[in-house]
Amino acid sequence: MNSYLNKPNGVFPSVCSLDCPDQCGLLLHKEQGKIVKIDGDPNHPVTKGNICNKVRNMAARLYDDQRLKYPMKRIGVKGEAKFERISWEEAIEIITSRWEELIRANGPESILPYSFYGNMGRLNAEGMDRRFFHRLGASQLARTICSSAGSEGYKYTMGASLGTDPEETIHSKLIIFWGINAASTNMHQVALAQKARKNGAVIIVIDVHKNQTGRLADWFIPILPGTDSALALGIMHILFAEGLVNPSFLQEYTVGHEELRKHVVQYDPVTVSGITGVPVRDIYRLARMYGTTSPSFIRIGNGPQHHDNGGMCIRTITCLPALTGQWLRKGGGAIKGNSSYLAHDASRLQRPDLLKNKQTRVINMNLLGKALLELDPPVKSMYVYGTNPAVVAPDVNKIRKGLARNDLFLVVHDLFMTETASYADLVLPATSSFENTDFYSSYWHHYIQIQQPVIERYGESKSNVEVFKLLAQKMGFDEPIFQQTEAEMIAQALDFPMNPYLDGINYETLVEKQFVKAAMKPLFPGKLPTPSGKIEFYSKKMEEDGYPPLPTYIPLVEDENFRYLFIPAPNHNFLNSTFSNNQKHISLEKEPRVHINIQDATAAGIQDGDIVRIWNHRGECKLKASVGENVLPGVIVTQGLWREEPGTKQLVNSLTPDRIADMGGGATFFSGRVNVEKI
Repeated sequence: MNSYLNKPNGVFPSVCSLDCPDQCGLLLHKEQGKIVKIDGDPNHPVTKGNICNKVRNMAARLYDDQRLKYPMKRIGVKGEAKFERISWEEAIEIITSRWEELIRANGPESILPYSFYGNMGRLNAEGMDRRFFHRLGASQLARTICSSAGSEGYKYTMGASLGTDPEETIHSKLIIFWGINAASTNMHQVALAQKARKNGAVIIVIDVHKNQTGRLADWFIPILPGTDSALALGIMHILFAEGLVNPSFLQEYTVGHEELRKHVVQYDPVTVSGITGVPVRDIYRLARMYGTTSPSFIRIGNGPQHHDNGGMCIRTITCLPALTGQWLRKGGGAIKGNSSYLAHDASRLQRPDLLKNKQTRVINMNLLGKALLELDPPVKSMYVYGTNPAVVAPDVNKIRKGLARNDLFLVVHDLFMTETASYADLVLPATSSFENTDFYSSYWHHYIQIQQPVIERYGESKSNVEVFKLLAQKMGFDEPIFQQTEAEMIAQALDFPMNPYLDGINYETLVEKQFVKAAMKPLFPGKLPTPSGKIEFYSKKMEEDGYPPLPTYIPLVEDENFRYLFIPAPNHNFLNSTFSNNQKHISLEKEPRVHINIQDATAAGIQDGDIVRIWNHRGECKLKASVGENVLPGVIVTQGLWREEPGTKQLVNSLTPDRIADMGGGATFFSGRVNVEKI
């Protein structure tokens, strides 16, 4: 038995499992076998003992009376959340017998796994589950809801998810938070920026909403949604025109800089101001600050990529550090993500070779509503884990209609009776990350960490790894990979000579040290994993894929005749729908609000505190208005994914489009339009 489980009292190392770039080191305080306090680990080199309120208050969530304790079978109408207790043996028997029937009648592609990173542990999020569904032959899920558009755009420029070491950003002299509310979603990058500011750095925030991060900036620049690429191109125009580029860096480490120089002539500040809403003088000031301050660093957020033009937008911003040669400066460059430094052997972990039919259909998770209502042949069963699509996915009214289908056999594995689980035929209780063995790799800092079980299982809960092993056994999958231990899976995943950054990192080292840093080296001098080996301003690969080969501003899709651009942003105390059902976190966040510019509010007869109706052809919400100048005219912003309590209408993703972004199959949450009126 794990040594931590043997000790009912003490302080034990851990790691935060949330889908957050910071991936904090934690210390769990146990008394009589229960976690009574969660602190940050002061020995973690990046997070240094500081943690957010989401995690600090997580112990209450672990022992919440509403947490699922045992498997249950539906006895009411779908959506009613009426269930009765059953055994695990009965649950596994029901699932496998129904799936065997469906496979005989409709084929394995009638079954769809639907998951995301509610737990970022690699084994539980993308390990035994992938092996099982590959072996089953189920429809494949394109997990594209979060960062796929931006990752694809970044890859066209830089070749992979490789950026600045965040620990080095304390040396930056200019820090731009672009489209990221880092105070709520990347708090340790803010802490590093504050250290840099004490050494003379200036902090700029570019965003559609003056949120927590915008308020701490030395200069906040509001921008119209979906126009960030135009602003980046306007900066490039000035950098070239005023000789603020680095010719030697461009010559040695980039391709297409001469084509780019000619291309950006069209993006003069007056034109860009008309597109972005940023005044001409501010565009000049920003470009000159960026062109004359070194080292400069851009933290590229998830926000801008959640548009119709999101991939191109991130691709364009990513070009900026190369123009001034910032990649050669300690603390210079950019971060969109850093996951490639810690890439493990995903093939050995997930075993895609087990999928016999290489033409198995792939369903984009952003199109779940259409998949459930329109796909032919239809999805007959869905297994949901690590996510709550009835709240977090786009156009959720369509999704809920699909989940309510009586002929859809739905299984949900979660910690709580989520909105999605209320539609399920079977609900299975999930372990928390503190009850599992798993490994974690940040997509921001450069440390891999291990989680060993610290507390006993809550009720009859089981991990994803355990459940898929049980399902595999019952389905007669006798391959040895379905009997592997978590330790064996971790060891295999980290044995990956193709990634030299993992040199020296293995299961034994993680058990001994808890966290280990990748074997880092500067990107330059060096060769990037782009076709040319260099930063690509001009991308032949993009041209082959049907995109403009140079960074280009492409306007948002105009298919909705509504007045306001609608941005359903995250809030401070929830993470997607996680914590939205926990009273402590709700009390910290207080209530959902919609931010509207005072000009728009005055014209519509809306005052601060009024209840307003927000609607489009997909749905409607009723929220309290926050009137001011935190957003530009023509823009409204909400924060957080709130549960719909009886008598409320606050499901903001009932308003969001399920169109697909320009790259990577990404979501377009932030490219919807709505109308607003006072009730």
